[in-house]
Amino acid sequence: MPLLETPESRYRLASWLMWVTPALWSVNYIVARTAPGIVEAHALALGRWALAGAILAFIARSELWRERRSTLAHGGRYLVLGALGMLVCGAWVYLGAQTTTAMNIALIYAASPVLIALGAVIWLGERFAWRQGLGVLVAMAGVFHVVVQGQWLALGQVQWVAGDGWIVLAMVAWAAYALLQKKWASPLGATARLAAICMGGVLVLLPFTLWEYQQADRPAWSLQATGLVMAAGLLPGLGAYWAYGFCQKVLGASRVAASLYLGPLYGGVTAWLVLDEAMGWHHLVGAALILPGIYMASRR
Repeated sequence: MPLLETPESRYRLASWLMWVTPALWSVNYIVARTAPGIVEAHALALGRWALAGAILAFIARSELWRERRSTLAHGGRYLVLGALGMLVCGAWVYLGAQTTTAMNIALIYAASPVLIALGAVIWLGERFAWRQGLGVLVAMAGVFHVVVQGQWLALGQVQWVAGDGWIVLAMVAWAAYALLQKKWASPLGATARLAAICMGGVLVLLPFTLWEYQQADRPAWSLQATGLVMAAGLLPGLGAYWAYGFCQKVLGASRVAASLYLGPLYGGVTAWLVLDEAMGWHHLVGAALILPGIYMASRR
């Protein structure tokens, strides 16, 4: 029996992937911090989604060809999803990372699951039990504990810069991206649908990238730039977006949104392992809040 043939097997896989997806996304923190001076934001996002889209389209080529008429008929939807998920949540995050801090990015993005959960209840009519609501609150407390490094009074010392505005737009766009995927039903499976969204994202990103290419101060393309594109395309691009779309289709938008609370925790671990940043007690205390909160918010 194929792995994903039964609803129960799909549910088990989605429940497992929900914990892995934020770890894949945390690679994007490393890419965003490394990219300035090596590759421009829109060029990095375009390369990332062109690579991911090409791989996905090859894997789902039969399904895409079979559903080509319905895909073209809803081309506007894929352009909108591509603009939200690949332009705003892709290139604009790289722009924001040039001037804002990791603490601010994590703090702002902590609000996106709340927007998704509220939107799923109000707009999509999903049910949200009291236990799930409690899980969201507990996980949110863990997120804030991580991003303020256990010093809650540090919230009053946050210095907002231009990059924070880019991240706010990306946070709102991510909530809209997640909700619209659930709102707009598609005959395509998770792989083929993400391939179509990538196509839309590439079309939206192309004029911005061409404009960047005309700038005199842009960095020359290098082997390091190619490595960043491949890392961003394969892990936080291909892997994370496919897994998130699959989980959302199986588990629902509001429940999967809670998994985003793992982002700051995984980001801290990634920074510790890759960038040699210190791992503090606030990460461990945050984990003790985040992990049970995710469990409560994601149960049936």
